[in-house]
Amino acid sequence: MNAPPPHAASRRRRPLLLIFDSGVGGLSLLPALQAVLPDADLVFASDNAAYPYGTRDADSVVARTVNVVETLVAQWQPSLVIIACNTASTVALPALRTSLGCPVVGVVPAIKPAAAATHTGRIGLLATPATVARPYTAELIATHAAHCEVVMVGSSTLVDLAEHCLRGRPVPPAAVHAALAPLREHPAAARIDAVILGCTHFPLIRDELIAAFPGPRLWLDSAEAVARRASALIGARPQTDAASGNRTAIFTQAGADVTALESALAVRGFTNATVFDIPLARRDSNPVTG
Repeated sequence: MNAPPPHAASRRRRPLLLIFDSGVGGLSLLPALQAVLPDADLVFASDNAAYPYGTRDADSVVARTVNVVETLVAQWQPSLVIIACNTASTVALPALRTSLGCPVVGVVPAIKPAAAATHTGRIGLLATPATVARPYTAELIATHAAHCEVVMVGSSTLVDLAEHCLRGRPVPPAAVHAALAPLREHPAAARIDAVILGCTHFPLIRDELIAAFPGPRLWLDSAEAVARRASALIGARPQTDAASGNRTAIFTQAGADVTALESALAVRGFTNATVFDIPLARRDSNPVTG
């Protein structure tokens, strides 16, 4: 394990944000966060030892998320935690907000803004299978989009393609086309004018998704909403001379998949990538059943 950061939270001039995801999808939040909190220090933590969360049952996602995030918070003492994983956000936020001593911001599908922006009342929702199946998602639709028809498509393939993309592998158009077939072939497809990217991985391959389903005029994600919420919770603070804060990437397991991300991390300003070994426990490792 690394030594704790040299500056404790109480002496920190800049806020430190801990951005947590099961994979690398949370990196899609960086432009929006940079726009509102340009001097913040960022720690991006990928739980690659337990990737992907989108095929795990809810109890194991909660147990693993709480275990890893509590460990990282104790080490880094962040000003704020962002759970940059839609799957984890739909089930683990209550437990995290109870256990952590700092604010926690989750990422949820942009159903409310999509419902407000659609002209046709037909919306597509791309997410992981777990997010599509969660009661939380159904509640968001019932609350904010009851007047709309929401066509939901759960895809683990698109998550993997985004992971591969950041590791320098080409994204096969045929694979994206096949993954979007349930949306494109739905009876309401011709009238869908807004698509929600309900997984933080999906903005990383936005162009490929649009090419596979070019009809909708809007493709919405939650990055700007998360950034606004993070900025509001951190509040006013002293200005610094730094154009941008320090950026550190952490992974929970070493391997070739981490090495392959070096270029993608470097171009996003991460000067340090390290492994913070957090092995899987029995309760962390249950797949989705049924």
